Amino acid sequence: MPRRKRNAGSSSDGTEDSDFSTDPEHTDSSESDATSRRSARVTRSSARLSQSSQDSSPVRNPPSFGAEEPVYSTRRVTRSQQQPAPVTPKKYPLRQTRSSGSETEQVVDFSDRGHLTGKHERHFSISGCPLYHNLSADECKAPTERQLRYKEKVAELRKKRNSGLSKEQKEKYMEHRQTYGNTREPLLENLTSEYDLELFRRAQARASEDLEKLRLQGQITEGSNMIKTIAFGRYELDTWYHSPYPEEYARLGRLYMCEFCLKYMKSQTILRRHMAKCVWKHPPGDEIYRKGSISVFEVDGKKNKIYCQNLCLLAKLFLDHKTLYYDVEPFLFYVMTEADNTGCHLIGYFSKEKNSFLNYNVSCILTMPQYMRQGYGKMLIDFSYLLSKVEEKVGSPERPLSDLGLISYRSYWKEVLLRYLHNFQGKEISIKEISQETAVNPVDIVSTLQALQMLKYWKGKHLVLKRQDLIDEWIAKEAKRSNSNKIMDPSCLKWTPPKGT
Repeated sequence: MPRRKRNAGSSSDGTEDSDFSTDPEHTDSSESDATSRRSARVTRSSARLSQSSQDSSPVRNPPSFGAEEPVYSTRRVTRSQQQPAPVTPKKYPLRQTRSSGSETEQVVDFSDRGHLTGKHERHFSISGCPLYHNLSADECKAPTERQLRYKEKVAELRKKRNSGLSKEQKEKYMEHRQTYGNTREPLLENLTSEYDLELFRRAQARASEDLEKLRLQGQITEGSNMIKTIAFGRYELDTWYHSPYPEEYARLGRLYMCEFCLKYMKSQTILRRHMAKCVWKHPPGDEIYRKGSISVFEVDGKKNKIYCQNLCLLAKLFLDHKTLYYDVEPFLFYVMTEADNTGCHLIGYFSKEKNSFLNYNVSCILTMPQYMRQGYGKMLIDFSYLLSKVEEKVGSPERPLSDLGLISYRSYWKEVLLRYLHNFQGKEISIKEISQETAVNPVDIVSTLQALQMLKYWKGKHLVLKRQDLIDEWIAKEAKRSNSNKIMDPSCLKWTPPKGT
């Protein structure tokens, strides 16, 4: 098969497409000459909003769903358990409060028949579900007499809106904006009718109340990251640490990401619309390694800046000590993927400086949670040392290492040393020779030998003990391993060390 090369051809700047679908309960409509059906929707939604303000039982907004797109079904992968859980579509948990104050959860099954506007036969989001708004599909097609009367009442209220702003009011608004900037909300008086402004204020208060309830329940905390989960391809992943996403995204409890271009979005509707036009099926850059379904792409942070920034923001959700987010130009990113008939799915990556004075061959390394404990982390480490061998250099990871990174590297160094000692037939061994053959830094070799209690000081000399029990144990583990394909093959690498830039 020909090797794939790709230049970034589509925008993945981390921002979302504008979503023009709005919640009927929060609609701010200033067009009095709208069609009768659209006005009927405003009438019904306004009536529902006035009734909901008198209802004290909180309702948790159910997630959006796609009736005919199983590719967006997700399964949760936690840090302690990576087993997928089946997803039942069209089930929405609604939280109801009993008279005693205790909360119970009821699962309601909604049909996808009908649309709130009455213009479509089916709906694909909860905002367009007639049953969710306590209506039938037939009721949405024609306004009732009560709705027509309410529509006339709303039209009368909106006629009281001022024709425009006076010069003094415009100067007042500009002065307010120059004084406070984005630290305060713009002045909203006389911009719309008092009726629509009152609806907006009530919607603001209700959203603030919902956030306060989440804070009291401990689901979010002030000043911390509110992103708890991300929808990533077929998986729903729990996040572990804070990541500096833009504030408008960080305040959300859930992010939706394209697993190919790594663009992040606010809702599944936007994700579905993006996936329909996204032409990316693998990372940008050059494919430098392929064996079976496993490929590695070399991505230049200077040529594909937006993709690398999104990759760093994603990695920070699962790494504690990562500090690189936006200054990605001096780095190269090596992205490992697994290919199937839908594209190349992200397994993990590592980054390295283009010119490292300390010969660091890894600056940051990550294996995605859904691929952990499957041998892919060791493959990434092995690949980084394979590149160091081609460069004829001795490499070492940049410090400090994360907890999981330290465990992975200690395991890899142990395996490399035991394999070398098993194949070594001489009587005298040199740390320098081990380093030159394995490309492992001598400091890392000595620390690993000390951890294995294989380095002793006797009569003024350092001796390396060949512990046969550890070697036999390693041989037994190698024989039991079934993932023989999880080994990097140097013959499959087609790569020339890049020149300094």
